[in-house]
Amino acid sequence: MSTRILLADDQDDVRSGFRLILGSQPDMTVVGEAADGLAAVTLARELRPDLVIADIRMPGLDGLEVTRRLAGPGVADPVRVLVVTTFDHDDYVRTALREGACGFLLKRSGPGLLIEGVRAAMAGDVLISPQLTVRLLREAQDAQPAEGPSPSALTAREEEIAHLVAEGLTNAEIGARLFISAGTAKTHIANIQGKIGARNRVGIAAWSWQRGGPAAS
Repeated sequence: MSTRILLADDQDDVRSGFRLILGSQPDMTVVGEAADGLAAVTLARELRPDLVIADIRMPGLDGLEVTRRLAGPGVADPVRVLVVTTFDHDDYVRTALREGACGFLLKRSGPGLLIEGVRAAMAGDVLISPQLTVRLLREAQDAQPAEGPSPSALTAREEEIAHLVAEGLTNAEIGARLFISAGTAKTHIANIQGKIGARNRVGIAAWSWQRGGPAAS
């Protein structure tokens, strides 16, 4: 079945670009557009899309408030919200995820990651732009006491892929680096998450850092 998507961004050209990117995928359909936050909330409640893609700064309501109203704690019938913005402030990322966002992507990350973010959200995962991963990781690492790495349950190939996640590479980039398909990289990452108990790529990166992976440098 096709994923039904609502676009919420105050820039017409951004919405047009997203519509072209997502409409090129056989399993994605843009069912509505909103140029401000209030319209986004209203349309989301009327159309009940599978996913809302929301910018941070919009008239009426910003993307964080849109996320809280549609996906936040206590919402009786939540709608998935993927935040896609030009603004990479750490407090925006933390607030969006706390309010229930199923991902936080930067517009400059490109169309491939946008598509990957939609698919990750629909699979129940949280995808964050690689540019933000190391910063979030550093915050989490600074808040925890230093500990030596525990024995690894991963294979050598899985450890290699975990280190590449910590470098901020996407599935496609990991595939190109290791001469495997993006789908195979995705499967490895799912296996890694299961083995180390990580909820998302940031968790994998944190695990890699603790073991002295590339992010530590």
